[in-house]
Order: sequence, then C-alpha cells, then structure tokens
Amino acid sequence: MDKMTNKEYQKYVERKQPKPTYFKNMIFAFVVGGLICTLGQIIRNFLLGYGLDEKVVATATSILLIFLGSLLTGLGIYDKIGKVGGAGAAIPITGFANSIVSPAMEFKREGFIFGVAARMFSIAGPVLVYGISSSIIVGILYLLLFNGR
Repeated sequence: MDKMTNKEYQKYVERKQPKPTYFKNMIFAFVVGGLICTLGQIIRNFLLGYGLDEKVVATATSILLIFLGSLLTGLGIYDKIGKVGGAGAAIPITGFANSIVSPAMEFKREGFIFGVAARMFSIAGPVLVYGISSSIIVGILYLLLFNGR
C-alpha cells in the first residue's frame, strides 16, 4: 500500500475541505443585524409618538427588544435566526437575551435552583464580569488622569 507524504496529505485535505463563505456570511449578518436595529428604531419611533421622555423611550425600547429576544428564544425561533444571521443576531441586545435564556432552558430539567438559576449566566456571565470590571478600571483611570480638566 502506498503511503502519502505529509505534503500530499495536506493537499488532499485542502481539496476536500469546504471553502468558507465569508462574503455570504457578512451579507447575512449585515441584513439580520440591520433588521433587528430597524425593529428597534420602529419601537423607538412608536414610543416617541406617545410623547414619552427620551430616557423612558430608550429604556422601554431596550426592555422590549430583550423581551422579544427571550420570547423568540423560548419558541425556538431565535436560534434559527442566529444560524442565518451569525454575528448580526448575536451582537444586538436580542443576542444577549438569547445567551441568557438558552442555557436556562437547556438545564430546566435540573430544577429552578440548580438548573435554570445556576446555568442562566453560564454564557453571558463572563461577558458581564469582564465588561463591568473593565468599565470600573477605565472609570478609575479617567478619574485619576482627567479629574482636574
């Protein structure tokens, strides 16, 4: 039996390996992310139409987008959106809601304390810890360096 050399094997693997579809993925991420942002803008405009304060509208828009992301995750729809949209579905606030609800649903059989509550932040928890920690460090540096200016 004829054995392949490392170079021959590498060429064989490169021929068989599927080619990445970067451009298509970027387009889908752009479209899905844009649609989520457009939905947020529609909600914002709708709430502004009622004459609400800008801060109230911003908060309510975020809350509604988190609710919709959580609801669609619970119904199994957001995972399908994420498969198509990739980063376009993961980066907006709806993706954050998905990252909290998905593990909670996965471990609900283990009960509400050791399943849902314990696993809810398994994906989003590190993001929160590092985000909050880095914002504190930047705030302290800003206070120390630019306090008198």
